[in-house]
Amino acid sequence: MIAIGCDHGGYELKQEILKYFAENHIEYKDFGCYGKESCDYPAFGQAVARAVASGEFERGIVVCTTGIGISITANKVKGIRCALCADTVSARLTREHNNANVLALGAGIVGPNLALSIVETFLNTEFPGEEKHCRRVAAIQALEDETMK
Repeated sequence: MIAIGCDHGGYELKQEILKYFAENHIEYKDFGCYGKESCDYPAFGQAVARAVASGEFERGIVVCTTGIGISITANKVKGIRCALCADTVSARLTREHNNANVLALGAGIVGPNLALSIVETFLNTEFPGEEKHCRRVAAIQALEDETMK
């Protein structure tokens, strides 16, 4: 199941992603926002990140105007590896190399067609578990654990 959230700047793109989910029978939970009224992205980025970190959701998607603020927010949650992607190659490689569990998109940066291709790539690419990538992801986790002390 996918956790998804956005701020007002990402609302319209999130609606396109939700249509894609419905068309492809992808289960999800929408953590907001639910309209175009100005709101603060940290609330929604944090909600999605916590849902993924808890293990209740396999992956998450967060959207704001640039994708930057909401990705920074998501990455503050222990256990989250959120990648801001603006192309399908980055989406594939962040899954294969970093085992990223949250995708960030900038609605003002990528159009809906490209965004949907990025989402599809992110959701359909598995982490192959090669030793070198596992070692690197473990090093990221160790750094996170160290800074949490």
